[in-house]
Amino acid sequence: MLEWMLREMMADRKIWSGTELARLLQEKANYKLSAPSISALISGKPKQMKAETLDALCTALDCKPSDLWNHTPTPSLREA
Repeated sequence: MLEWMLREMMADRKIWSGTELARLLQEKANYKLSAPSISALISGKPKQMKAETLDALCTALDCKPSDLWNHTPTPSLREA
């Protein structure tokens, strides 16, 4: 199971709005995302993500992909 940790990463860095995240993406990573795209990333786990977007988020937040995604192995089903 993957848990999306963007909100936690933002809070750790005292980033409280999508507007502020957009500014950081532009300034630090030279990457522009629309307001609806940023809102979707903040409000829930993305179903898919471009590598460019992940790279920009990591650059802007000074983190690694593993800081944004927390992986917990899914328990395997035992055969009866």
